[in-house]
Amino acid sequence: MRRRLLAVVCGLFLVFCVTSYGLAKDVTLTVWESTGGPDEFIKQAGEAFTKLYPHIKINYVNVELGDSTTQIAWDGPAGVGPDLFAAPHDKLGELVVGGHVLPTADPDEVGAKVLESCRDALTYDGVMYGYPVSAETYALFYNKALISEDEVPTTWEELKEFCRAFNKANPGKYGFLMDVGNGYYTIIFTTSQGNRLFGPDGTDTTNTNINSPASVEGMKFFQSLREILDVPAADLTTSICDSVFMSGGAAMYITGLWNVANFENAGLDFGVAPLPALPGNDTPPASFSGTRAMFVSAYSENYEEAELFAKFLISEEMQRLRFDITGTLPAIALEVESPYIEGFLTQLEYAFPMPSIPQMSAYWSAMNAASANIWDGADVQAELDAANSAILQ
Repeated sequence: MRRRLLAVVCGLFLVFCVTSYGLAKDVTLTVWESTGGPDEFIKQAGEAFTKLYPHIKINYVNVELGDSTTQIAWDGPAGVGPDLFAAPHDKLGELVVGGHVLPTADPDEVGAKVLESCRDALTYDGVMYGYPVSAETYALFYNKALISEDEVPTTWEELKEFCRAFNKANPGKYGFLMDVGNGYYTIIFTTSQGNRLFGPDGTDTTNTNINSPASVEGMKFFQSLREILDVPAADLTTSICDSVFMSGGAAMYITGLWNVANFENAGLDFGVAPLPALPGNDTPPASFSGTRAMFVSAYSENYEEAELFAKFLISEEMQRLRFDITGTLPAIALEVESPYIEGFLTQLEYAFPMPSIPQMSAYWSAMNAASANIWDGADVQAELDAANSAILQ
């Protein structure tokens, strides 16, 4: 009788393990991620995960971050999509409204583990989606061979003054660079006086604030920077600016942690400081902060295993691994060693999460065009009015 009872208990335990942990079948999870570091992280994390769960294999597939939201809308319903995929948090509204992602499993546990800014960035209509793997913003990089640390400006007026002297003394080089046709960066000129895109909470679908008096004033100052960087917007793309700064052709450049490894590999001696304060302000301007997340596909047949792997990616060991490989800020409270971290952490104190409502998708093309046109001399009010209309249409 005891043996029979023991057999029944063991049988029930086995059924529990099979149904709860999928131990009865081998599973291969398809994971979409970008190249240039995140791919290597997923591959190494996948190997470590499979050692813990031998029945679950990780199949990395290259889908770049900027393409995943569009591609999941096609591949997911067709049954050829991923189980887990990377996307920036500003695409969250689009993903949720489209029905492409599942809510975060154990949101209280996950939300308590990750940075508050990451948790907030991945919350839509009171529900958390995804698992943050890195946090990011941008700051002011400076080439120590061209500008000393004590010369790095803390205001934009100081930056202009430095550049006037530098440009005159260094023909063929630039005192300052930025991608002037990219709304990811130019948003900083619209954030004085607490002005925020889509309102304080980033959820106002009736008013972008992109053509408010504060935005107009800030973008007029942005336009005035043309006097120290007299280059058309078309010739100041991210790739061009990256190349110029990497080759030692500029003293200062606005970019993010993702470029640290590139500049180090190029042998550049550089530092990172918070962004200069705008006129009338004494603190860095509010930059966009971003959260890169892994989302479980709503079309996955292996969503429980995908959730398990996603949670594994925000463990302390994996977050440290990701930092070592990509250089991006961890999404959890984790101390990391880097001479550049302080500048980013200071800037992150003044950053605000990119809005994640569906209207954000229209922001990029509208603000990119407006920024480039304003840089090239167009009327500021007219361009921002046009951008506002394009975003809200």
